[in-house]
Parts: sequence; C-alpha cells; structure tokens
Amino acid sequence: MNDDNSRALYDRALSVMPGGVNSAVRAAIEPYPFFVQKGDRGHVIDADGNRYIDWVMGLGPLLLGHNLPESVQAGIQQKASEGPMYGTPTEIEVDLAEFVVRHVPSVEKIRFVNSGTEATTSAVRLARGYTGRNKIVVNQGGYHGAQESTLVDGDAENVAPSSAGVPQSFAEHTIPVPFNDEDAVREAFEKHGDDIAAVMTEPILANYGIVDPDDGYHDFLREITDEHGSLLIFDEVITGFRVGGLGCAQSEFDITPDLTTFGKIIGGGFPVGALGGRAEIIEQLAPSGPVFQAGTFSGHPVTMAAGLETLQFAAANNVYDHVNTLGDQLRAGLTDIVAEQAPEYTVAGTDSMFKVIFTRDGEAPSNAADVKNAETDRWRRVFWGQMKAQEVFLSQNQFECQFVSYGHTEADVEETLEAYKHAL
Repeated sequence: MNDDNSRALYDRALSVMPGGVNSAVRAAIEPYPFFVQKGDRGHVIDADGNRYIDWVMGLGPLLLGHNLPESVQAGIQQKASEGPMYGTPTEIEVDLAEFVVRHVPSVEKIRFVNSGTEATTSAVRLARGYTGRNKIVVNQGGYHGAQESTLVDGDAENVAPSSAGVPQSFAEHTIPVPFNDEDAVREAFEKHGDDIAAVMTEPILANYGIVDPDDGYHDFLREITDEHGSLLIFDEVITGFRVGGLGCAQSEFDITPDLTTFGKIIGGGFPVGALGGRAEIIEQLAPSGPVFQAGTFSGHPVTMAAGLETLQFAAANNVYDHVNTLGDQLRAGLTDIVAEQAPEYTVAGTDSMFKVIFTRDGEAPSNAADVKNAETDRWRRVFWGQMKAQEVFLSQNQFECQFVSYGHTEADVEETLEAYKHAL
C-alpha cells in the first residue's frame, strides 16, 4: 500500500502546524496519519488513492455518510450560494431550532454555537449563573471538550488540571467521580451539595471506549440533583440524534435533563454546537439574562441548513432503521469473533455505535478506569495497523468511538468482520 503523498503532506504539515495536525487525536496514527482526499458513501480515499471502509465518520457527525442525498446537498448549496453569513438572524436557524424543540422533549429553547466545546463551556457557565454556585460534578473519562472546567484528572479529593495552561484554581471547582458510582456522587453532595451547580455526564461514555450506564444510574442522578437544587446536564454531543433516534439518548433512558449539549450530527457535518433545555434556564443567556454568551458564526446559515436537511432526511427515510440494523449486525458478528479468537475482549456499543475493547478479563467496562486498564497500546500499535492494511479505517485509538452511517452497506459490514477475523 503506497503512502508517499501522505508522508510528504505530513512532512509539510510539521513545518507549519504543531504536531502536523489541527486536532491532537489525528496525530495518534503512527508513524504519521494518512491524508484524506475525498469521501464516497461509507468509504474514504486518501491522497495516494487508497480506499478504506470508514467507521470513523468524522468522529461522529456524518450520519448520512460522505455522499449526501440530493435533497440535502441542494439545501446546503442553496444557502451557500446566497452568501456566506450576515451577522443577523436568518429563518433557517429558527427552522432548525423548531425541529429540535419538537423532537427532544427536554428542550424548550435552544442556543446554537460553533462547537461541542463551546456548547459545554456555555452549559457550565449557565449552570453556575442560574444556580449561583461554583462546583461541577463530572465523570472520570467523560469528555466535555477542550474547556478549563473539565480538563481535570484525579478524584474528588485530589483533582488537578489534565492540561498545562489550566490554573489549579479552576480545577478545584470540578469534582470528578467514577461513572456508575452512586456512592461517590452521594459523597460529593454530602460534602459540597450547597455549592454544586450541576452534574454533567454523557448518557453513555462514548469517548472512552463505550461504557453503558448501570440500570438506574441516570435516574439516581436525576433524583439527587433535584434533591439538592442542582442541574443535570446531559452532554449529547456524540449521542445526540444517533442513540435513540430523533429523541436522542435521553429518550432511550427516559430521563429529562435540565440542560443538553449538542454537536456533530446537529450540524450535518459542518462546525456546530448547541445548548438546549428548560426555557427558564436557557433564558438566563444574554440578551434575555445575565449570563453572557455570543459568537460571530453562531447559527451560521450553511450549517443550519446542513443540520436541518440531515435531520429531516433521517426522519423521512428510515435512516435510523438502516444504521441501527447494520450496527446490530456488526456487534453480533464481532461478538462471535471475539468469543472464538479473543474471549478476554468485549464488544460494546448500541444503535449505530460499536467498539471492540481489549479488556483483559472478558468483562464489559463499567467506568473509565476499566477501559484505561485494557490493552490500549496493543489496540493502537498492532491491531489498528493490521486493520488499515486490510483497508478498514477505525478510530485512531482504543478510546474513540466508531460509527455506522447511512452510506454503509451489508457488504461493508461483512468485509469488516473478515478483517477483524484476521487482525484479532
């Protein structure tokens, strides 16, 4: 497999970009990432003409795959042809807001922003502004973007920034607890309940392997936050409009959070984020309230068109039946392969998300520590390259999720399962 052009491009990139990339995870591929030239349905083609089945799907946004249906493409192109952006409201952002409010019961009002990170940053600020409190409870291994309030390591008693440049004083307002650990959450509220503004959690840990909640865990979070006057924030940047269909993961778990953050699919593959929830809370955002939030590109008309056309197409064309059926086929096939060839590993995922986690005991992980203790180096340094050699593109490390799109086929699934048989 020739990769001369990708190597040359990476050499050029190292001269002008830190690590040769614009997002750190892209450099996880060793010795250098391949550069994609274009997408084709459920595949990508790199700068050297190599073709791969793509299960990364832009790290989640591409629900429809790389070739957008004609109606979706036309809607995007129309908005782009009318002008890039205006600095004033447009009808299309109202249309998308109405669609989300209509389909996600917990969202009474919504504010569009430009990234998942911006959405979670705004959610934390809003929770603090609304409650008048400072502390945020998060799950260890949960990813809420590149923001100061959640770039933390450690536990409730020994928290520290996970990145240089984040002051310790910021981290001290964050309380990390293990996912699925009700006792740790209770202890946090016993000690700091009067100053906890919110618990922020992914419904499913989807950026640290894939870790499902224990039965009743989210109900417990709903109850304890209500009891203490704190907010419950669901970070659905990854799961939103993927798990649970148009109702999102919260509908799957029958939980009504106070705030929800969105990204990825809600923009149809274009840069986006959103923050939605109870009207009385969202209305605390400027200009109707005292919590400042603004952005030049927020509600960008091309992004709004891409998001609306994507979601409308998904609603009208059985997209979720297609991607979830293929997801079931992948997980079933992988479960059989793992049982035969690597019984210590586990298959994780739901709906159109999937992952083989290189656990050491055959037990599905219940928190981030379980995933961290898996054979992460083997996954990245040995297995990933073996899959790439068979023209299957998986996420860049053990932790990132993998996604099925409307552009994938049963043939893609069968070819991928054969590649797993050879690589495991």
